[in-house]
Amino acid sequence: MDATVIWDDGPGRNVEHVAENGLVPEEVDEVLLDDAIPTAYSASTGRPCKFGYTSTGKYIIVVWDELCDDPRMIYPVTAYEVQEPA
Repeated sequence: MDATVIWDDGPGRNVEHVAENGLVPEEVDEVLLDDAIPTAYSASTGRPCKFGYTSTGKYIIVVWDELCDDPRMIYPVTAYEVQEPA
């Protein structure tokens, strides 16, 4: 995925939010930017999302907003561990 990922470490922003879920931005980026992982869409919000493994072995979902198409900029809204597929 050729995109710029926007991380905001202000209070209540996405860096803090993923940290509350036990993740760091680098783990989120591993899944988010992996072109081999297909994009799905969140059933609750309709936002794009990906499910995948981090290099630390966590299976996570990453949900994001598309901020701009050209150049492509994306803002991770949330990311958290989920149950591995059966």
